[in-house]
Amino acid sequence: MEGMLYLCATPIGNLEDITLRVLRTLREADIIAAEDTRQTAKLLNHYEIKTPLFSYHEHNKREKTPTLVRKMQEGAHIALVTDAGTPAISDPGEDLVRACHEAGVPVTSLPGPSAAVTALALSGMKARRFTFEGFLPTDKKEREAALVRLAESTGTTILYEAPHRLCRTLQILQEAVGEERPLAVCRELTKRHEEVLHFSLGEALRYFSENEPKGEFVLILAGEDEAKKKEEEQKKWREMPLAEHMEMYLGQGLDKKEAMKRTAKDRGVSKRDIYRALLDESSGESAE
Repeated sequence: MEGMLYLCATPIGNLEDITLRVLRTLREADIIAAEDTRQTAKLLNHYEIKTPLFSYHEHNKREKTPTLVRKMQEGAHIALVTDAGTPAISDPGEDLVRACHEAGVPVTSLPGPSAAVTALALSGMKARRFTFEGFLPTDKKEREAALVRLAESTGTTILYEAPHRLCRTLQILQEAVGEERPLAVCRELTKRHEEVLHFSLGEALRYFSENEPKGEFVLILAGEDEAKKKEEEQKKWREMPLAEHMEMYLGQGLDKKEAMKRTAKDRGVSKRDIYRALLDESSGESAE
């Protein structure tokens, strides 16, 4: 009997985000190849699945890929899972998929959760054309090439980042594309503390420098066209007298703190800048 590789998408947070087809395949497979067997065991225990686990990750893929391919050539049905989301997307599963195609072993994908697509949909950013960069390369030359693409891209870019590297990555991105580029920061997707925050790159770096990053992050970075559009809008707002801009929001029933926050966002400056400017205007009026 011909063996086969099944790419099984698993939850990125909420354990209920798994399809009936994936559950059936995990139960019926001969082996489940998992990036982290301890992490996958939690999912299998939750659904009372007893299929044997096989460790397959970045550091053993060169050794283990031929073993798995041979098992499938002998008739084994193998389910491949990553720690969370869709396998072979920014993880070592892509090497196994490629090896299967080269060896003539059939491969099928069982669709389900993906952090990149989930974050993009949540962000409200333009999704007609986007690029998935995953984690920025650690190699300096590769990273510089990726940053050049980012700076010139007119489409939306999706990146992954871990909490302990977030501020450094934001700094690198800011140096490459400027601090005004719009950004949506998505964290803890599908979990209890799911959050989507909208900033400019500069605002994001300041915020997370003062607030410790927690959870896994997906960054949705606007394209160059969106950055230029936002700069033009901010320039128009800055042409309006500050007092008139504030009065527009106060007239809508907002308190002074919220009015300052929205005015600052419109003009592309910090709330502290608005506060100081209002103080200066007030002082000037008093002196007169």
